[in-house]
Amino acid sequence: MIRKVEHIFTPKTPHFVGDGFRVHNFIPSYPQLNQKRMDPFIMLDYNSKYVFPPSEIPKGVGVHPHKGFETVTIAYHGKVEHGDSSGGGGVIGEGDVQWMTAGKGVLHKEFHETEWSKEGGVFQMIQLWVNLPAKDKVSPPKYQSVSKETIKCKALEDGLGAVEVIAGKYKDVEGSASTFTPIEMYNLKAQKGAHASFSIPASYNTFILVVEGNVLVNGGDEIKVNHLALLENQGEEFTLDIQEDAVVFIAGGEPINEPIVHYGPFVMNTEQEIEEAIQDFQNGKFGDLV
Repeated sequence: MIRKVEHIFTPKTPHFVGDGFRVHNFIPSYPQLNQKRMDPFIMLDYNSKYVFPPSEIPKGVGVHPHKGFETVTIAYHGKVEHGDSSGGGGVIGEGDVQWMTAGKGVLHKEFHETEWSKEGGVFQMIQLWVNLPAKDKVSPPKYQSVSKETIKCKALEDGLGAVEVIAGKYKDVEGSASTFTPIEMYNLKAQKGAHASFSIPASYNTFILVVEGNVLVNGGDEIKVNHLALLENQGEEFTLDIQEDAVVFIAGGEPINEPIVHYGPFVMNTEQEIEEAIQDFQNGKFGDLV
């Protein structure tokens, strides 16, 4: 059964997160993309192409807490240097992915990489927040550095591109990142005229974000650059036809189906747990980071 497009979303007016990330928020700023409908995806910020001028002082976001979920950052242009209070960190650049599990609590900071900042240039990234099941919200913080060299690819049958498998499985290729719940996450990079087919379980909440180019879903629905398409939860099979050279981000996840209480950088199951998270942060239980 064909999996159809439920709705196509135009990017909203961008806003800055810190002074280094100019983003369009898709999840949860649209009613149809609320956290329950998109479970396990609870936030999606998209930094469409933006030119940052040279700066001796790197722009970004200073030390801030996270608890109860994971942050996934996919880099298309630019470089980010980041670190957390558990000792994780590093630099991600074009083609890399940063997958940070906040778990029971962590402090984090992220800035444009120092040398890149001095030169400036085009910056383009996605940050996706992925919820954790209640049993895993107390897990130790961890970090997965998924470099472009380690991401496995599956070439399209027509030879006009490939699917990078970040998580889950595409055809016979397993993704590089480990996940707490079943998640499919891919980058399709393809030339004009390419045809790609996908199969993601109907129960998985699934969306498509066009990072470059222009595509048709199932030969009909057009998704333009910087637009997001939400797929129906019926059917599994869908196709993408590339109208002009394209980069397409595709993500689907099995719903956790637990209560979501979201307060700033904390995502828990109850109001009491949110209060406990705030107290833990104030009492220094997330560690130290300068």
